[in-house]
Amino acid sequence: MAELLPPEMLTYILSFLPLSDQKEASLVSRAWYHAAQNALRETNVRYKIPVSSASLPGIKSLGLRGISCIGLTNLDGSPTSHQVLQSVAYHLGPHLQSLCLGGGSPTEASFVALILGCPALRSLDLSGCNSLFISGMLLAQPETAQRVQQALSGLRELNLAGLQNLADLSFNRLSSCAPDLERLSLAYCHLTFELGPARGSSVPQDSSRSQFSFHNLLQFVKERASRLHALDLSGTGLLPEALQALGQVAGLQLQELSLHSCRDLSTEAVAAFCHQQPGLTFLDLSGCSELTDGALLAVSRGLQHLQHLNVRKLQRLTDAGCTALGGLWELQSLDMAECCLVSGRELALALSSVHGTPPPLTSLSLAYCSSLKDASLFSLIPVLGPSLRVLDLSSCVALTNRTLQAICTYLTQLSVLRLAWCKELQDWGLLGLREPSEEPVQGSQPHQELEHQASGPKDPSSQPQGPSLLMLQALQELDLTACSKLTDTSLAKVLQFPQLRQLSLSLLPALTNKGLVAVARGCPSLERLALSHCSLLSDEGWAQAAHSWPRLQHLNLSSCCQLTEQTLDTIGRACKQIQMLDVAMCSGISMAAVRRFQAQLPQVTCIHSRFVGGADLTLTL
Repeated sequence: MAELLPPEMLTYILSFLPLSDQKEASLVSRAWYHAAQNALRETNVRYKIPVSSASLPGIKSLGLRGISCIGLTNLDGSPTSHQVLQSVAYHLGPHLQSLCLGGGSPTEASFVALILGCPALRSLDLSGCNSLFISGMLLAQPETAQRVQQALSGLRELNLAGLQNLADLSFNRLSSCAPDLERLSLAYCHLTFELGPARGSSVPQDSSRSQFSFHNLLQFVKERASRLHALDLSGTGLLPEALQALGQVAGLQLQELSLHSCRDLSTEAVAAFCHQQPGLTFLDLSGCSELTDGALLAVSRGLQHLQHLNVRKLQRLTDAGCTALGGLWELQSLDMAECCLVSGRELALALSSVHGTPPPLTSLSLAYCSSLKDASLFSLIPVLGPSLRVLDLSSCVALTNRTLQAICTYLTQLSVLRLAWCKELQDWGLLGLREPSEEPVQGSQPHQELEHQASGPKDPSSQPQGPSLLMLQALQELDLTACSKLTDTSLAKVLQFPQLRQLSLSLLPALTNKGLVAVARGCPSLERLALSHCSLLSDEGWAQAAHSWPRLQHLNLSSCCQLTEQTLDTIGRACKQIQMLDVAMCSGISMAAVRRFQAQLPQVTCIHSRFVGGADLTLTL
């Protein structure tokens, strides 16, 4: 019956599925195949294409399907790379809208030829492509620059992050070819802060051949102020006076600003910028180590429409600064990870004061906030509201079962929950059972009591039950790394999530084959799985579990010392979509076995290491 639906309706239905499910649906029939391809195009999925001669047929196929967003990996100056770029320009270029060459080393000539074949580009990522800027001659010929400008007339987003050889002249030539830029990333580029060109320089003013100056960048911002909406200057060493100069540019109305790891910025400079640019909806101040509570107060007063705030790793931030967050009524995501002085008490009060209703938060990270305790989270969790989808409490080592059960009670729509290194979590918390009595009945052991509760009486209603992890049926990612008190008793019963895509159970010393098989049956959609340092897992467990995970793409089995090449054979037969396999420090798996596995599945990247002569030898194949 589904095949009788109009193609447009099939495409619309499939667009609601995750990417992996769309791929599976495309195998049902020809009609579903074409509908899935349309859905993939509409969601603007980026296709990663390795640069090799084997990719040429695939590039042609993607061109016939009208794919508009790609990334090229392993790009260099070889003849093969040149051939691949020619193929991309010919087959994909006319309708390509997003192109990522990040980390590649193309030649200037092949890059120009590629761009001339892509007249519809709206997003270009050249991050780490230092080879294009070493000579300083990119687009130096006026005729070439004019043709490239015609091709890039529609470009809106340019990523130049990590370019160590970027200079004023090369930046000016490239940016002048994209007159309508709205988004620019210069993260981790080396900015100099001289007020003018070097003495004795023969180049025109503001255009150094060897340095990328803030003075030159400021001129660019002034010229593009009416169009520029997003700027990423993370890791550039931006000075307080430079930030203030940016904020004062006439006509500039930034919506997004990233200043990650700009360690010299002052609270006063941030306060001035917030006053000058009140339209910001996204602000990243993570790692700006000189900022204090006053910065958060300034953000709250000046940025009334802020939706995304990252203040990760601000070591001077305290609960006093959290009180200001109550003024951010439209806040959707908040990252306060590694703010070690934040206990959460004032954050709960601030968020509960937002118009007297839960804030629209969808993502909250308090990872590594070592001052966080159960008591403050009991106040915080109920006010987060049903909109929260992502919660990260990794390495909040003082949290216990009571916090987990509060999460399971109030945050039932979570799709991502990270509790790595919360070592006080126990089976009781996951199962939603009452904790064992401090003085167990004579002859009874706590573990036996737990087994009895977990198995349940004949009449389940007669046993008081609390909220268990099973309440979170929308979960797609769960991290229980190093929650070392957890055992099969709870994991086998509560890890039953049909939609779960990513799971980490690394460093769980009590996880056995029984638990592994139960997890495989309960979580059949896993694409990423981490089980490193689970020393009780063996070939027998994988023989039973692997067939339940046909979608598995990334698998970490490092330091699982009982595994042998038999497990590799099992994975090779059952997990055909595997892309990355880590078997480092698996003493039972030889390099020869890894090579045979990779010959069977050549698309897989394997990590294998062993102690050789007292040294750790690691190889990536």
